[in-house]
Amino acid sequence: MKALTDEQLKARTQEFKRRLEEGQMLDDILPEAFAVVREASVRTIGLRHFDVQLIGGIVLHEGKIAEMKTGEGKTLVATLPVYLNAIDGRGVHVVTVNDYLARRDTQWMGPIYNFLGLSVGAIQHDNSFLFDPNFKSDYDDINNFLNPCSRQEAYRADITYGTNNEYGFDYLRDNMKYEIADYCQRELNYAIVDEVDSILIDEARTPLIISGPSEDSTDKYYKINRLIPKMTVNVDFTIDEKAKNIILTEEGGLHAERLLGVSNLFDPVNIELVHHVLQGLKAHNLYRKDSDYVVTDSDEVIIVDEFTGRLMPGRRWSDGLHQAIEAKEGVKIENENQTLATITFQNYFRMYNKLAGMTGTADTEAEEFQKIYNLEVLVIPTNKPMLREDFADSIYKSEQSKYRAVIRDIEECHKRRQPVLVGTISIEKSEMLSSELKQARIAHSVLNAKYHEQEAEIVAQAGRSSAVTIATNMAGRGTDIVLGGNPKGLAHAMLKTKKDYTPQDWNKTLEQAIDICNKDREKVLEAGGLYILGTERHEARRIDNQLRGRSGRQGDPGRSRFYLSLQDDLMRIFGSDRISGLMNRLGMDEDVPIENKMVSRAIENAQKKVEAHNFFFGNFFSYLLYIPR
Repeated sequence: MKALTDEQLKARTQEFKRRLEEGQMLDDILPEAFAVVREASVRTIGLRHFDVQLIGGIVLHEGKIAEMKTGEGKTLVATLPVYLNAIDGRGVHVVTVNDYLARRDTQWMGPIYNFLGLSVGAIQHDNSFLFDPNFKSDYDDINNFLNPCSRQEAYRADITYGTNNEYGFDYLRDNMKYEIADYCQRELNYAIVDEVDSILIDEARTPLIISGPSEDSTDKYYKINRLIPKMTVNVDFTIDEKAKNIILTEEGGLHAERLLGVSNLFDPVNIELVHHVLQGLKAHNLYRKDSDYVVTDSDEVIIVDEFTGRLMPGRRWSDGLHQAIEAKEGVKIENENQTLATITFQNYFRMYNKLAGMTGTADTEAEEFQKIYNLEVLVIPTNKPMLREDFADSIYKSEQSKYRAVIRDIEECHKRRQPVLVGTISIEKSEMLSSELKQARIAHSVLNAKYHEQEAEIVAQAGRSSAVTIATNMAGRGTDIVLGGNPKGLAHAMLKTKKDYTPQDWNKTLEQAIDICNKDREKVLEAGGLYILGTERHEARRIDNQLRGRSGRQGDPGRSRFYLSLQDDLMRIFGSDRISGLMNRLGMDEDVPIENKMVSRAIENAQKKVEAHNFFFGNFFSYLLYIPR
């Protein structure tokens, strides 16, 4: 392929189309098609697929899940099967976890497809685009090469990038239209799901709902909200944290009757009252501000995705729960809506003729992928040996002693100029830790759903020497932390104060940034690479593995350690009594941790219990909700 001119290389696409029309199968042209993409990639974006990436491409073409460690170039891998399957003109959907990645990947990989004569579309929440190498945005560099178009045009492209939410909602909207000619989507032919475990497992049970207003009054939420503080935990109600449920006791039922002024709370006429009392109790006792949701400056309650740490504007909890939380926070209560159309991600993605996925952490869920989607998980070897050192968990008696140890560890890293990425499970915890670091006078950046606008800027420099970055799960997926810093990100920061700069200014600044980052990289390598410091275990092992996977990419050195306390949610809910008893018997000081592989395995077993619980209920509801197209 190297010997071919650009025109000869481009002409191969038409040749492949002709061969398919003559009866050849996609498998017959796979070796040549992959070779064409590999060469086109070198000529357009300067990247050449590694041999292991070719293996990943074959796995995806065969409709399987490729588990590729973080930093192994999944975005580039996808170009191989995407090109091959787009040649027949039936369309390919590439599914990402957020709009930022859908837009980034369209701009980044678009030149390869465009060079080979294929069109590329991008679906965003508010708009849609076609990739155009000659298009320059009038507003900002973010939208360069993305020419605005109708949603239907973006779906008519050979290849379409978008999020699982947008694909799902567009499907529902299409099914509410009267004319097939008005449909945005066409045949659901082939989809490659990036971060497949997040979309097909974590969010599998999440229903996408298109709703319309109902005529229910919102006054009842305010009324019940005033009564909730008068009810006492373990007297009027009990909390089941494992199932995230509230159970009203007999005494609580009588107390509620007195507060509401009704004679029999459980009379069929009052059944709706019982429901709203329970939702109010859940809002006050199970859902925490800056952890499960945030209240914006405009007094809007927005859900925080528990798996990605990102805000989910437009999403609302159903069955009056969102309204109960709005009442609790004293903001305007939006009317409850009635469902017009709904589907789960699980059922939507099972409608594709061929489905494939890629992620860094699918092996722990291999059984679920096989049972629900009939998808086999294959682990792709890394291009270079993994050098990251993963230490045993450090478990402390109390949360205070745990955070004291975390601060000490960060201080040590800061002294030796080692960059640290500190993982937290909520906005609340990330801000609390930020406050502690300010008191210790350690410069740091915070990346959570409240500051998502600065995400690219923060991540770009998280690998610089001495950098300390506190992040929620947001930094777990689709983010590449480069040791020494990202030269382009640094160049943008250096030119930030300069309003109008020329291409010559940019090139000169970029050269300086590359030199700075290369020198800094040597310092970081000497200090041991990126250090991942987890401050709590997530319910799903994959989320922890995603965080660890930010370090040790492409043969770089790195380290990781999780700091836990017996007061952490996972430890408390799933039986930290035995560990606590052991620490008491040994007379261990509060600031002395347990560090033992056996204990770490016990924690993994607790995570497995949660995953098994979610798997059972996800499976159960999937069979209830499945309706073929």
